[in-house]
Amino acid sequence: MPSSIELYDEADRLKDAGQLDEAIAKLNEVLAQEEDFTLAHSALAVLYGKVNRHEDAIRHGCRACELDPNDAFGYTALSVTYQRAFAGTGNHQYIQLAEEAMARSRMMQGH
Repeated sequence: MPSSIELYDEADRLKDAGQLDEAIAKLNEVLAQEEDFTLAHSALAVLYGKVNRHEDAIRHGCRACELDPNDAFGYTALSVTYQRAFAGTGNHQYIQLAEEAMARSRMMQGH
């Protein structure tokens, strides 16, 4: 059975090849093995956003921040996820959430 890292690397190759649905499936395999694999959650946030599954993207972006709450970049990435969700849906609640995530990132960076 491949390790979580091997599965993640395969998902990365699939993403680079433009096979987004296959990359998503592979990352979900990673999480089936290791549900707290932060990088897989972060990658799923990006990929689900690219395939217009914004609620899934947000769920994984939030989970990545829960798993690594001291990572300022995680909150920046979550802000981008919310911005993309707004762009894809027109739902204005995502703008406020994007601003909150970015404010948290900046606070953590001492800005």
